[in-house]
Amino acid sequence: MEITDYLIEQQGHDWGSILSEWHWLLPADLTVWMVNRFCDVIFVREGGTVHLLDAGAGTVKKLAESREDFFGQVDLGDNADNWFLISLTNQCVDSGLVLHPGQCYSFKVPPVLGGKYELKNIVPADFVVTFSFLAQIHSQTKELPDGTPVNLVVGT
Repeated sequence: MEITDYLIEQQGHDWGSILSEWHWLLPADLTVWMVNRFCDVIFVREGGTVHLLDAGAGTVKKLAESREDFFGQVDLGDNADNWFLISLTNQCVDSGLVLHPGQCYSFKVPPVLGGKYELKNIVPADFVVTFSFLAQIHSQTKELPDGTPVNLVVGT
């Protein structure tokens, strides 16, 4: 397994702008390190700690004390699969869902709105649009208790 098989290319993108819609959740002192094929961002803070922005869940979780610690942690238990969504990515690839440059795997119904982490709920999509869409949904629903009915209105 090559870890790059589970990442999207993040070079050449304005991450300051892309991450700006997540300002309410992300620290200012971050450097994007890796982005998995589902737009989850692994970033490093100024002190060296490594964190994961789970874009589907709208959460940030500390993964390791340093990059070196991250490499030690990634092979433990289900960490690699959880952090890079390896099993789900493999299902997407095996089913013929091809990502083109600038795309990620996106949920038809985001997990925060009840969508499942399953193949039939996934499509290739523009990663900047997906990242922005998820940020807006999470920003608008972050204060709601679990189970609150939500009406999604998409502009035309």
